[in-house]
Amino acid sequence: MCLAVPALVTALLPDDRATVSLGGVTSTCSLELVEDVTVGDYVIVHVGYALSRLDAEEAERTLALLAEVADAEVNGAEAAA
Repeated sequence: MCLAVPALVTALLPDDRATVSLGGVTSTCSLELVEDVTVGDYVIVHVGYALSRLDAEEAERTLALLAEVADAEVNGAEAAA
């Protein structure tokens, strides 16, 4: 299964690259597929490539849902132990 996640652009780098942050973890990604990205934008990232921009409200909703899923996984695993 493949998953693309919203990440916050924290810095623009040379060669159509950016530093992005997701849950406090930073990494770099390519911006070659998305135009007019600025610091503070959210982008959907999959395997190191930003695929599209996403408005902040939708990004926050998606990140909250992902956090709920992760929490359910942890709580489910603890209950089974």
